[in-house]
Amino acid sequence: MTAIIIACAALSLAALIISLRAFQEKGFLFNNAYIYASEEEREKLDKKPWYRQTAIAFLLISIVFALLALEVWLDAHWLFFGVLGIGIATVVYAVASTIAIERKTK
Repeated sequence: MTAIIIACAALSLAALIISLRAFQEKGFLFNNAYIYASEEEREKLDKKPWYRQTAIAFLLISIVFALLALEVWLDAHWLFFGVLGIGIATVVYAVASTIAIERKTK
C-alpha cells in the first residue's frame, strides 16, 4: 500500500514539475505536435500555445495522481469518481485544444 502511495505521489510531483516548466515555456516540449514535427517545422512552429496545452494537461495529470495517492492513503473509494472525472476532462481538453490550436495556425 505504501509503495502505491509513494509511486502516485512521485508521479504527481513529476507531472507538476513538467507542468510548471511548460508554463514558463522552458525545457523540452512534451507535445506530439512538436515531437513528430520535422526540423524545419519545429523552427517555424509557434510553441507558445503548445507549451500552454502541455502545461495544463500535465497539471491535470498531476491532480489525478495526487487524488489517487489520497484515495489509497485515506481508503476513500469515492475519490475514484474525481479521478475519473478529471481524467476524462484531461482527454477532452487535449483534443479540443489541439483542434483550436490547429484552426488558429491555419
